[in-house]
Amino acid sequence: MTRFDECFTRLLGNEGGYVNNPKDPGGETNWGISKRSYPTLDIKSLTQDDAKAIYKRDFWDKCRCDDLPVDLDFALFDCAVNSGVKQAIILLQRALGVTEDGVFGKMTEHAVSKFYPDTITARYLGCRLRFMTELRPWDTFAKGWARRIAEQLVSL
Repeated sequence: MTRFDECFTRLLGNEGGYVNNPKDPGGETNWGISKRSYPTLDIKSLTQDDAKAIYKRDFWDKCRCDDLPVDLDFALFDCAVNSGVKQAIILLQRALGVTEDGVFGKMTEHAVSKFYPDTITARYLGCRLRFMTELRPWDTFAKGWARRIAEQLVSL
């Protein structure tokens, strides 16, 4: 089993199956894949294997999670799924104290290597939580979002 497989399984514990909550800005969602992000997909019929391929290609790989320490890889992946790849990388750059351009390049990679993995992961999750409290749907989804981050902190 690869690290991506482990993180995907863990992610599904947060994402679950089909929902169509009118308060969710992503709209119709299945396995965490939203109609807003993938307007041409038949979301209701999306299989777990289809979702896994999307997560690998559009989130895990784009965030370069294979290049990150254990725990930070999942934290970044989870955030990218929840808030988008660019925002996830911006929050990582904020935690690192480097220029926030949303591009995971050499500067970001080098900065990650200067921190103990648990320290940067905790800093990252703190930046993520602060960001989420400023989102309009915070009042609706706060409990679930905060638990999602708390579970990651407890596992460090």
